[in-house]
Amino acid sequence: MDALSSILKASKLEAIVCSQNCMSGDWGLDIMPEGNAYFWRVSKGSCVIGLHGGQPLTMQEGDIVVIPHGARHWIAGNATAPLMTLAQYVQSPGRFAGDDTIVAAGHFTFDETQQHPFIRDLPPLLHISSFGIKNQQFLTHMGFLLQMELNGNKPGTQVMLKGLAEMLFISVIRAYLEQDNAEKGFLSALADPRISQALALMHNQPSVDWTAAALGKKVGMSRTLFFNRFKELVGETPLAYLTNWRINRAKEMLSAGMNRVDVAEKIGYQSAAAFNKIFKTKTGSTPAMYRAKS
Repeated sequence: MDALSSILKASKLEAIVCSQNCMSGDWGLDIMPEGNAYFWRVSKGSCVIGLHGGQPLTMQEGDIVVIPHGARHWIAGNATAPLMTLAQYVQSPGRFAGDDTIVAAGHFTFDETQQHPFIRDLPPLLHISSFGIKNQQFLTHMGFLLQMELNGNKPGTQVMLKGLAEMLFISVIRAYLEQDNAEKGFLSALADPRISQALALMHNQPSVDWTAAALGKKVGMSRTLFFNRFKELVGETPLAYLTNWRINRAKEMLSAGMNRVDVAEKIGYQSAAAFNKIFKTKTGSTPAMYRAKS
């Protein structure tokens, strides 16, 4: 499994709400932070969106915006339109009725206990233009399928919307990696073929006694070059990252009811005592206590 797939699987990415909004007139919505990530996709017309206190940007037909950390933001027909909250909008059906602008909206959730640097390093707002990216055709097709499901109420629609929205999120990350030129941060680590390969090795084989030298050899780099490059992009040493990945996998297995001895073996600790020590250091709780609370 590649690095991004394993991260999203561990982070339990899930789309929980999808809706289509047909708007006309002087409309505007003020979106308060609720702990969920948001996405918006314009399927007709154009609109303006911005973070609270930030600079607005224009969304054209086919554009997608994701607010990964659920920050307060607004979306409107124009930059001077009066704003209302979502609660006010829901209580005023038909107020902006029309189809000058059609916007699909949705929420994503992540497992907050994972605290993976991939989630942490996502920018407050991701804007993917419908033009100028290699996977434009795929994103367009995904948007078309999403709109088709939102327009109808067919058997299985909710499951289809959930899957399509999650695929759309992954496509947005791919597109962002393609158009972003960041030199540091976890997204840049995913974009680096050798560092991404090393991440995949640690994710898929956490029980292996990985060292910087062994990982460097696997990806065709010297130990020093690999160590420095990994730390520069990821923000922590390979061993620190591997330890955190192991602990997060341990949390998942303990929550599923696995006993601590089996968990220790699966994530690379030769004794339950060593596992207990590092787990308590990282979480403030023993494996047995964590399992009992889950």
